[in-house]
Amino acid sequence: MSESSPSKRSAYSRLLDKATRVLAMRDHSEQELRRKLVAQPTFPGKPRVEEDPFTPEDIEKVIAWCYEHNWLDDAQFASRFITSRARKGYGPQRIRQELQSKGIKRETGEAAMFNCEIDWQEMAREIAERKFGEHLPTEWKERAKVQRFLQYRGFFMEDIQGIYRNFSD
Repeated sequence: MSESSPSKRSAYSRLLDKATRVLAMRDHSEQELRRKLVAQPTFPGKPRVEEDPFTPEDIEKVIAWCYEHNWLDDAQFASRFITSRARKGYGPQRIRQELQSKGIKRETGEAAMFNCEIDWQEMAREIAERKFGEHLPTEWKERAKVQRFLQYRGFFMEDIQGIYRNFSD
């Protein structure tokens, strides 16, 4: 059995190890993983270890390996991300924007949004009640404050207005 230091290992095997460490922590989109694989970590006060640079071919092989072994799946990432962000109180507009910034294609994001079973209007009501109290304000000035808050959170105006339309209960 031969001893091999980290610098003697091939760039591909070091890159594969990095990818598995990154994906073991949480799901990532392909774009996020690519960005993290390309980044070279630097540690203040420590000398930089000279290693073989990662080639674009190595990165492509690692990405292909991750897809092949189901470690990477943008559709699955999108549905889990939607669920996670919705639990934190964010609306569909903001979630769509975040998915786009993470490199998820519009069609993939829309399919995941369509398949999620979230009642956005009910969620908007719950978040507004949590923030402003059980009895939501009906005066124009206070009501505008609720609307601005929910719009900031990424809810559509239709869902926000629907809270007040169904307010007769």
